[in-house]
Amino acid sequence: MKPPLPADDLLELYFIETRHKLLDVAAFLDRMERSGQEEDFRLQALKDALPLLQESGAARCARILEHFSDHSEVPIEKAPGKGAAGAVPTQPDNAAGESA
Repeated sequence: MKPPLPADDLLELYFIETRHKLLDVAAFLDRMERSGQEEDFRLQALKDALPLLQESGAARCARILEHFSDHSEVPIEKAPGKGAAGAVPTQPDNAAGESA
């Protein structure tokens, strides 16, 4: 196993790439705001995860993954779509486009 890179080397190697990713998130949020779509559970989950980036500790990535994870133990009757949503709906019936 290789030893971890020194901080200066990490910054030199990954700063521009990481800066790009942060700008990409900001651009996405700008586009969503301009589109008027601010009610989607996925967008809200993304916004709710942003403060986790500023928390200290080595497990920051794990905390963000947990934030997006579904911890329910009872399976739903029918999936609302073909693939994973990437976030847990706050109101599953509304997220699936069904009315209660």
